[in-house]
Amino acid sequence: MGFAGKTVMVTGGAGNLGRAVAEHFSGLGANLVLLDVTGNGDEKGLFIQTDLLDQKSVDAAVGQAIGRFGRIDVLANIAGGFRMGKPVHETTDEDWNFLFDLNVRTVLHTARAVVPRMLAAGGGKIVNIGAFSAQKGAAQMAAYTASKSAVIRLTEAMAAELRDKGINVNCVLPTVIDTPQNRAAMPKADPKRWVAPQDLARTIAYLASDDARAVHGAALPVAGLS
Repeated sequence: MGFAGKTVMVTGGAGNLGRAVAEHFSGLGANLVLLDVTGNGDEKGLFIQTDLLDQKSVDAAVGQAIGRFGRIDVLANIAGGFRMGKPVHETTDEDWNFLFDLNVRTVLHTARAVVPRMLAAGGGKIVNIGAFSAQKGAAQMAAYTASKSAVIRLTEAMAAELRDKGINVNCVLPTVIDTPQNRAAMPKADPKRWVAPQDLARTIAYLASDDARAVHGAALPVAGLS
């Protein structure tokens, strides 16, 4: 699964999972373009401060990446987030919009900016982040599961639209990811049963590789250790 000479764009590149994904692709020889609203200066590759909720900001970042590397071979849509909620009838517009903006609109904005570039180049790979819990509704998680379910449906639709044009679109469905924030929020849980960011990064790299060239529209569960 070598990526030497290929350009990989990672959204949410300054976050825990984004960093793990960047580190893994870097080890495979990829050129990295990391998009995030903030960074601390030690990100690998080309870091571009980007507001993923602003289409013009995303377009400008993609243009800068193309100017530097000439093409984008892989788009890893890592940006996203989780928030527990209230029952559906008590869910506020603020919670609903927050999760759909963060989890869905970011994917839409990058698709608008990157897919035309991939079409012009003759192909590419896109990997999105859904959620294992998005396979069915859950109490106090309606906005989150609905937003991540929308990511799965977007993935399937894009795969159907783009598979004959040399672009593979797939997504992964992780359970709880082992991050410092999740450890702090759930101190009594066993993080050994969660998904290590590095393991999820390997799965994303597989879907972005030529080894997965026959895989289209997959929603691949990544459930950690048993």
